[in-house]
Amino acid sequence: MKKSRKLIEDVSAHKVPAGAKRSNKWPAARKAFLKDHPNCAVCGGNKKVEVHHKRPFHLHPELELDPSNFITLCEEKKDGVNCHLMVGHLGSFKSFNVDVEADAKTWNAKFKGRPKSDKC
Repeated sequence: MKKSRKLIEDVSAHKVPAGAKRSNKWPAARKAFLKDHPNCAVCGGNKKVEVHHKRPFHLHPELELDPSNFITLCEEKKDGVNCHLMVGHLGSFKSFNVDVEADAKTWNAKFKGRPKSDKC
């Protein structure tokens, strides 16, 4: 029951296309990638992380299990930002970011180097 609820949630959030069937090897591929890449590529967070496909599963199903097509992004909303939604999908799960890797690096550098103020 939990698995079908997750699929319904993912389809409604446009994370997977309706009718798409993930490989039975996907959970192991996801787990292995997160073991080596546990932190969000944007903010460095490690809570509510997702393995995002740089090239979307529904357009490139042949890349579903290819780690070179993965990037870790979070939905933690650390400092108010859902990195998966904003950087991975440009603000809409109906879209995707062809420059996700470069944009993640840029924003990670901005987060690390941002000035801090005691007055905020």
